[in-house]
Amino acid sequence: MQAFAHLLDRLSYEPRRNGKIALMEAYFRATPDPERGYALAALTDDLSFQNAKPGLIRALIAERTDPVLFALSRDYVGDLSETVALMWPRKPPAESTGLIGHNNPPGSPLLSDVVEALQTGGKAALPGQIAHWLDHLDEKGRWALLKLITGALRVGVSARLAKTAVARLGEVEVNAVEEVWHGLSLPYLPLFDWLEGRAPAPSNVDPAPFRPPMLANPTDLDELERTQDPAAFRAEWKWDGIRIQVAAGLEPNGRRVARLYSRSGEDISGTFPDVIDAVDFEGALDGELLIARDGAIQSFNVLQQRLNRKTVSARMLREFPPLVRCYDILSDGAEDLRPLPFAERRERLERFVSRLGPMFDLSPQVPFATWRDVADARSDPASAGAGEAAAAVEGVMLKRADSAYVPGRPKGPWFKWKRDPHIVDAVLMYAQRGSGKRSSFYSDYTFGVWTTGEDGDVLVPVGKAYFGFTDDELKEIDKYVRNNTVNRFGPVREVAHEPDRGLVLEVAFEGLNRSTRHKSGVAMRFPRISRLRWDKPPAEADRIDVLHRLLDVADTEA
Repeated sequence: MQAFAHLLDRLSYEPRRNGKIALMEAYFRATPDPERGYALAALTDDLSFQNAKPGLIRALIAERTDPVLFALSRDYVGDLSETVALMWPRKPPAESTGLIGHNNPPGSPLLSDVVEALQTGGKAALPGQIAHWLDHLDEKGRWALLKLITGALRVGVSARLAKTAVARLGEVEVNAVEEVWHGLSLPYLPLFDWLEGRAPAPSNVDPAPFRPPMLANPTDLDELERTQDPAAFRAEWKWDGIRIQVAAGLEPNGRRVARLYSRSGEDISGTFPDVIDAVDFEGALDGELLIARDGAIQSFNVLQQRLNRKTVSARMLREFPPLVRCYDILSDGAEDLRPLPFAERRERLERFVSRLGPMFDLSPQVPFATWRDVADARSDPASAGAGEAAAAVEGVMLKRADSAYVPGRPKGPWFKWKRDPHIVDAVLMYAQRGSGKRSSFYSDYTFGVWTTGEDGDVLVPVGKAYFGFTDDELKEIDKYVRNNTVNRFGPVREVAHEPDRGLVLEVAFEGLNRSTRHKSGVAMRFPRISRLRWDKPPAEADRIDVLHRLLDVADTEA
């Protein structure tokens, strides 16, 4: 556990991508099985603990410290795991009891024992077990343990980056690891045996496996005109749903197995049983999951009401009918089509989808001759063939006709050119500390726009954002928050926001939805801070009427 804690600590302070990969590679080479397998699972977010929740951690620290002191410390530090790790008053070993699991050493626990105990231990025994571990770890070890339990490592490592590091053990491409990943289980012994030359590559015998998706790089008109030949590309709409994969195959007994995967490989079949019921093929399709009512594509906000639900009622099945809009075909039966050029796969896809039922349709391509034609289509999808579905278009996808389907985000074959975001000037109202490396900075911001109240103009909150700014801008905002705090509500600081005193933020966002849960009546999609408007007084920030007009336009397009 201490070696894993040391790795997390080093990763949290390493800003370079290659530096993080080198740290993880060194750890995987030096750490024996099964410890490194559990570490890999933690780094790829492949662990879940049913009974270990943040509330349990708060209850444990409340038993050993003054609650007022803890609240003040939590406010100052800004992160639950860091606060508890620093404040935990250890008991003498003779007083620490409550062990569960097996193979627990007298000192620091093994990572494998921690994970197995958290996954299999009973709810009643868990508090004593966690307290025992905390008593036998130092500050760094306690921090790593609590991060593991809360599921928020936040050390700047994505699942793909961790797989890139482990792939270096065998000097193979990360895509080769991605291909076998979803057929593996903890602690990934066949993976390490293969990478270190003791066994062949693991085989995935799943009849409906997840295939790592191919992703696109962002672009713009200037880059396209400078670097790309339009004759080499095909264009299609980028739809405002969620990227999914539908896979189906036959088991040895002849029974068909079908699954619906998210872009990250999560099996979401249970949330959309109507899609699974409509699968009557063997193969794998790549596409977008949308909600279509009477043939009209609905906004992402409508789709979101059905996502992440463990059970789906008959009413939800009826009122939120899904549609799979297909982009690509990855396999036809047992034939892997990914090595084929995109143009050939598109022809196969058109024939394949034509045989399917109404749950599946084909994403139309956008005709063009020049990049200017693409720019015009992107700015006005309704006139470029999207018609009544234009409101659900969030941009254009550009794919080389000769490109194979390659996992990851290779540079060159695919590009995404999203529609320009909406911009609004809003006033900073509240700030809260971030987590991890940002735990000492006020980095999470609530902002508002002006509206007319009973006593004149007042600010009404319209969104929250915690990214988009540079590190230098973060320091500027943090200093401003500290110097202009007028009130506190637990970990949240209220910042001065008056017509003649305040900080104006230029906020970019992808879209708006009407909301009954928000005081302003609007909910922003993907807001981010695009610029600090030190040059603009708060009185000149935008009014709520600007957002209402955007909603009216969206309603008209829909």
